[in-house]
Amino acid sequence: MTTDPWGRVDDDGTVYVRTSEGERVVGSWQAGAPEEALAFFRRKYEALVTEVDLLENRLRTTDLSASQALSSVEKLRTAVREAHAVGDLDALTRRLDVLTERAEERKVEQKHAQEAARNEARDIKERIVAEAERVAAETTHWKTGGERMRQLIDEWKAAPRADRPTEQALWKRMSAARNAFSKRRKAYFAGLDQQREQIRQDKEQIVAEAEALADSTDWGPTAGRYRDLMQQWKSAGRADRASEDKLWARFKAAQDTFFQARNAVFAERDAELQVNAEAKEKILEEARQEISTISDPREARARLRAFQEAWEETGPLPRDARDRLEGAFRKIEEGVRKAEEKEWDRTNPEARARAEATIAQLRDSIGELETKLEKARASGNDRKIREVEDALTARRSWLAEAEKTLEEMS
Repeated sequence: MTTDPWGRVDDDGTVYVRTSEGERVVGSWQAGAPEEALAFFRRKYEALVTEVDLLENRLRTTDLSASQALSSVEKLRTAVREAHAVGDLDALTRRLDVLTERAEERKVEQKHAQEAARNEARDIKERIVAEAERVAAETTHWKTGGERMRQLIDEWKAAPRADRPTEQALWKRMSAARNAFSKRRKAYFAGLDQQREQIRQDKEQIVAEAEALADSTDWGPTAGRYRDLMQQWKSAGRADRASEDKLWARFKAAQDTFFQARNAVFAERDAELQVNAEAKEKILEEARQEISTISDPREARARLRAFQEAWEETGPLPRDARDRLEGAFRKIEEGVRKAEEKEWDRTNPEARARAEATIAQLRDSIGELETKLEKARASGNDRKIREVEDALTARRSWLAEAEKTLEEMS
């Protein structure tokens, strides 16, 4: 009988392995020497050792899941328990027990990691859903809002998954927010289309009136009405782009027709009125030269009246000269009016009386201050002397101005 620390071969070729539970038969060997039988079954044991080594290494160096590790351990445990091999099977069992403990620890760790990952995923998707609900409820910038909603959907798809009930509840809110945004946007554009249709109808009426006025020769009122229609056009808002462009082209064509006809008539009329402009140029020059040499306002007014009559008799001015010539003549009229006002101020009895009263008051005040000054000098009060002298200087200046005014009135 041939023996080994972990097994033996009986005389009849039966091979045994020794374990803590006793010996058990692992095979039979009839083909050669007993040493060859033990070597053969030891190689089977070494193959099991290699598998255990590999599993230990995977559990230590990779992210092998706990469930896969436990499954592999159980397969190896069965293989060791039923192994047809010679070797320290109890040692392998103990190593597998250690691996089981490590896998169970990993199972707990992975469970905690999964819970943390699900919580993080829930927080991420809660944030995404909250923003989607805000966009759906608040935004009125439809283009940017739609783009942001699409981005949020993409962010949702890219985010990690939470637990199934949480995923379902959050996706229900997300889908509701997207639908609410779409409904609000559709309602807005439907209202906008209705509003634009009303604007189109209003502008149709504006254009119809503008076209009806295009051939009018009632130049002044019609030009005013075109200004009113333009204001109505601007305040009406905008219709859809195609209608807006077509209506504006019609409105502008009608307006241009009227104003071109009016301008042609006015241009002809202005040419006829050019002789009036030349006549008024002469009246203006004569009025400037003559009135500027008259010092008596009443005489200037009388002479101005003659110029005004001549100005009116000359007739209307062409448009390009009207503002310049009329403005220049009004300056001459304004000059005469101011001269009359100045003369009235100078000769007004009430103003003269007020000037005389002012002079009397100032002279009385100066007399009182001169008396105070003598007293201050007698007492040697320098501060009082300076105060009285300053007051005297001011009142003497006022008196000189008042006397000058009264002299001009005389």
